Amino acid sequence: MSSILLIGLIVMLFIIFFKALIIEMFGIKNKFVKKLKNAEWFQKTWPAGMFLFALNAVLFFFTCLLLYVLTFLPIPYIHWVIMLFAVISSVFSWIVVNKAWQGTKKNRFKLGFIGSSFYLILTIVFIYGFMSLKPAYPGEDTFMSAIGLVFAIIVTAIAFIACFVYTGFSGKAMDRK
Repeated sequence: MSSILLIGLIVMLFIIFFKALIIEMFGIKNKFVKKLKNAEWFQKTWPAGMFLFALNAVLFFFTCLLLYVLTFLPIPYIHWVIMLFAVISSVFSWIVVNKAWQGTKKNRFKLGFIGSSFYLILTIVFIYGFMSLKPAYPGEDTFMSAIGLVFAIIVTAIAFIACFVYTGFSGKAMDRK
């Protein structure tokens, strides 16, 4: 399990490190970028940040719901495909927001922080859950619960950083266009 976590961490670092190259693969001609770029409300910091916050929440909870439903099916390893699709969907949506935003660097930073704060809030909630973890009955082993919360903390913290990097900072390649 720790090797899977390590591989996931390396992939996310790779995605963050090659951010400009990945963003350039999606052109400005993307229909989602065009729609958001033309929306007047999206060019304001708070509505755009709240849109990103809501988008992150919808993607996260939809993925959790789908993973929960898959627990009732005897299909092995399908949850890995779902989680990979969730990561790709999240990165794609962050790129669309990054490409569509036309404000100043300061406001881009605010937009990125507002939108990625969903994952920061989840990280804090999971840290609190980890710190206040108690057995439900005498003699219950909380080790597996603690491991699950540690994985949740790591995943949401990395998602916060990745979302913030993708949406809060513009690369030099994007500034030229």
